[in-house]
Amino acid sequence: MKHTFSLPLPAAYRVQDVLAFHSRDAESVAELVSPEAIRKGMLLDGVPVVLTVTLPKGRASSIACEADIDLPRARKVPLALAAQIEGAARNILGLHIDPAPFVAFAREDDLLGPLVARQPGLRIVQSATVFEALTWAIIGQQINLSFAIALRRTFILQAGRQHKDGLWCYPEAADVAQLTVEDLTTRKFSRAKAETLIRFAQLVAAGELDIEEREDNPIPAICQKLLAVKGIGPWTVNYALLRGYGYADCSLHGDVAIRAALQRLLGEDSKPDMARTEALLQRYSPHRTMAAAHLWASLAFEA
Repeated sequence: MKHTFSLPLPAAYRVQDVLAFHSRDAESVAELVSPEAIRKGMLLDGVPVVLTVTLPKGRASSIACEADIDLPRARKVPLALAAQIEGAARNILGLHIDPAPFVAFAREDDLLGPLVARQPGLRIVQSATVFEALTWAIIGQQINLSFAIALRRTFILQAGRQHKDGLWCYPEAADVAQLTVEDLTTRKFSRAKAETLIRFAQLVAAGELDIEEREDNPIPAICQKLLAVKGIGPWTVNYALLRGYGYADCSLHGDVAIRAALQRLLGEDSKPDMARTEALLQRYSPHRTMAAAHLWASLAFEA
């Protein structure tokens, strides 16, 4: 079953940001990325879905999307599933946070103004779902990024499911909740990380931890619930706010790369500590998420 739709694109849309984020794993089992398209496998409400986003060339005003839904007995796509698919497309394309307010805010800033000028239109690209963002935040806390990416691949193969076309689908909470700690520790996960992933998934699957943002479940309430889960700390929550919810004011003061970028900009011999980093980022509230994006991007500039 197919579900096709299009999404409007803002002017000066930066395809390169989307490609850079989604092609971090050249051996990915759940994503196929090329300059022409992104194919993303995911489980949504227990249904395997492969979303294909055809990337624009030139100054396109919209982007074509098609979902191949492994739901053979249904006559039409359920409205709730269609909404989830379209939300996932907006996330992976980085359409959730409009960068313009931050650009206007920081254009004349001594520290970040030059970065904004060098990266016009920079956007925050998100994971397809909140659950994916949170599990990656847990998995990805490694000194070695390539090792973290390999763990993610293993995690998908352990808990995900294959779509009929062969691409693996990133798992949902119910799938991860069925794993044992040994399923992961025998595949190079630390015991603490394995326990945190399974604990988190079991709470979500059982309905004891509601991670869906709604009027009656706002971001501050979700943060409190997440921080109450053993093994989930402030960095994990802030990263998930950024990559999962598209929250505009995340403070990534605990992120090593953010601190390294600030050290470079400040021309100092050592990274600022977390307290000073938090104070430096506070000046960009309520746009700290975009400040983080520009700091990360600055590390790619030649010194």
